[in-house]
Amino acid sequence: MNLLKAAALAVTVVWAIPGHAQEWRTSDRMGEPSRYGDTFKHYDHVNPNAPKGGTLNSVAVGTFDSFNPFIAIGTSAAGLNFQGGLLWDTLMAKSIDEPTTNHAFIAEAFSYPDDFSSATYRLNPKARWHDGQPITVDDVIWSFDTLKKISPDFVSYFGNVKQAVKVSDREVRFEFDQGGNRELPMIMGDLVVLPKHWWEGTNAKGEKRDITRPTLEAPLGSGAYRIESFKPGTDITWTRVEDYWASDLPINVGRNNFDRRRYRYVLDQTAEWQAFIKGGYEDLRAENQPPRWMTGYDFPAAKARQVIKKEFKDESGEPMQGYVMNMRRDQFKDRRVRQALTLLYDFETFNKTRTFNLNKRTNSYFVGQELASSGIPQGEELAILEPYRDKLPPELFTQEFKLPVFDTPQSERAHLREAVKLFAEAGWVIKDGKLVNAQTGQQFRAELLIANDYQEFIGMPLITNMRKLGIDAPVRMVDVSQYIARQNTYDYDMLLGVMPQSQSPGNEQRTYWGSKDADRPGSRNYSGIKDPVVDALIERVIFAKSREDQVVATHALDRVLLWGYYVVPQYHRPVVWLAYWDKFGIPEPQPTKVIGPDIESFWIDPEKEKALNAKFGIAN
Repeated sequence: MNLLKAAALAVTVVWAIPGHAQEWRTSDRMGEPSRYGDTFKHYDHVNPNAPKGGTLNSVAVGTFDSFNPFIAIGTSAAGLNFQGGLLWDTLMAKSIDEPTTNHAFIAEAFSYPDDFSSATYRLNPKARWHDGQPITVDDVIWSFDTLKKISPDFVSYFGNVKQAVKVSDREVRFEFDQGGNRELPMIMGDLVVLPKHWWEGTNAKGEKRDITRPTLEAPLGSGAYRIESFKPGTDITWTRVEDYWASDLPINVGRNNFDRRRYRYVLDQTAEWQAFIKGGYEDLRAENQPPRWMTGYDFPAAKARQVIKKEFKDESGEPMQGYVMNMRRDQFKDRRVRQALTLLYDFETFNKTRTFNLNKRTNSYFVGQELASSGIPQGEELAILEPYRDKLPPELFTQEFKLPVFDTPQSERAHLREAVKLFAEAGWVIKDGKLVNAQTGQQFRAELLIANDYQEFIGMPLITNMRKLGIDAPVRMVDVSQYIARQNTYDYDMLLGVMPQSQSPGNEQRTYWGSKDADRPGSRNYSGIKDPVVDALIERVIFAKSREDQVVATHALDRVLLWGYYVVPQYHRPVVWLAYWDKFGIPEPQPTKVIGPDIESFWIDPEKEKALNAKFGIAN
C-alpha cells in the first residue's frame, strides 16, 4: 500500500497489435510486454533478500468504525481502501515502476479479442484465502456483481461491463456492452476479489453478514496481511501472513517486509506530529507542509540525525489540488461567479511568504504529463471541440487559459476589480460593504469545509480576498469522520479537493466529472459537474483508438474543464518529502515513474532499531 499519496483509480491501456489477439499475457505495457519481459523475477529497486521482521508504527487521524471500504457509509480502518489495501488482492497488480503496466496476480494471465469486446482472465491455481480455501471463479464473479452494485468507485468504473461469465473452473470472461474501449481488458485487472463464502456466511452470533453495511468483524482476506487485533476507533494492528500464497510472485519479492503494521489513532494533525517527535508511535511520515519541512525538524532526534529527512523525485504526474466549488448550491451555478472566485486566489504572495517558494502553480488537471493542454486548440484537438463551439466559452478557442498572477500591488487591484465586474454580471453587487444578490439582497455565502489546521492554513489566501469583497466566507472545521460523511453526501459549499490522475485516463473520468455520478453519494464528482460536452469528451478519451488519439482527446477534456472554472487550482510539488526514524533499510534508487518511494520495499534494521530505542527510551 502506498502511504504517501492518495490512491486514485489508476488505469492501464492496451493499443491494438495486429496478430496478437487472444494471446495470453502475464503482463502488459501499452500493448507491449513489460520491460522485464519473460524473465521478471522481482522489481529492479527491491532487495530480494530483504529481511522480514519488526513493526512499522503509524498514526492515523480521526477514528474508524468499519472494515468495509467499499461503501459510502462509515469510516474505514487504516490499511483498507477501495482497492483492497492490505487485506484483499486484485486480479492483476499495477506496476510499481512502470506507468500503465499490469502484472499477474490472482490471475496468472489474461487475453482479449481484436475488437476489445471482452476480456478473459485465467486464475492462478495457487491463489488462496487466509482460511486455506482456493480463490475461485465464483468469487471473482460475485465480487464483480457486488462491487458494481454497492461501490461508488466501481459503479462507473465497470459501467461498460455487461456481465462476468464462468468459462471454466479457472477462467472467467468479462463481456462488454460495446467494443473499442481499449482499456477495459486491463481495467478488469483492478477488480478486488472478495470471498463469497465468507460474506454470504454468518458471524459468531449466527447473524448473516451484509456487505452493504459497515462491519467491525475482521473480514477474511487473501492479502499479505490480516487483522491481528483492534480497538474500535483507536487502534488496529495488522500481522504479516506467514504462508501468504503470493509471497513468491515477482511483484512481491523483496516487499511486504514488516511483520506487523500498527496504526494508532489521534484526534488531529498536531497530535500526529507530536507522536512522530516522541518516537515509537509513527516511524515515518510523508511531509506536506513546507514551513515544517524547512524549519520544524529541530527536535533532539532530528538534530542527532536519528530522524532523517529525504527528498524523492516524483515523475508520475501531479494531482489537481484546489478549492472545489459545489455547483449543487445555487451560488456557484453561474460560471462567471466561479471565474470571479478564481481571480481572488493570490498564489504568489502565499508561496513567497508562507511556503518558501517551494510550490508550483497547478494549471492543468493533468499537470506534469503530456496530457496537459496548452496554448489554444489546434489541429485534431480543434476538430474535436468544433462541434461544441456554441456550447463552450468563446474565449476557449481564441485565448490561452491563464490563471491570475499576483506579482505587484497593481495586479492585485486589477484582479479584484475584474472579479467585482464578473460578480455584477452574474447579479451580485457590493452594497454597504457586502456582496449581495441584486434582487434579493441576500449576502453571498461560501463556507470552506476543512478537517485540520493545515487545510485552514492553505485555504486562507482565497478566504481573505473573498472577505475583502464582502463575501460571507466562514471556515468550518469538523472531525475526520464528519468531514468524510459530508464529502460523500455533498454537504458543503467549498472544500479542498485532491484529484489524482492516471497517465492513461479512461473510465475513472466518469466518476470525476460525469453527469451520472454528480448525484451519486460517494462519487468523486465533488463539483457536481453535469455538462453534456464534458460527458462526450470523457467518452472520446475512453474510446480513443491510439495513444495519440487519447492524448489529443485528453487535451480537449482538460481545456473544457479549465474554462468551466469548477475548481480554483492551487499548487503541487514534483517531489515527495519523507521523514523517518533511522531504523530502516531502504533500497536505492526508488521508483519515480509511478508511486515513489515504495514503502513496501523498506525493511527494519534490528540493530538500528535497538540503538534508537535505547537512546531515546522508545518502547515498541
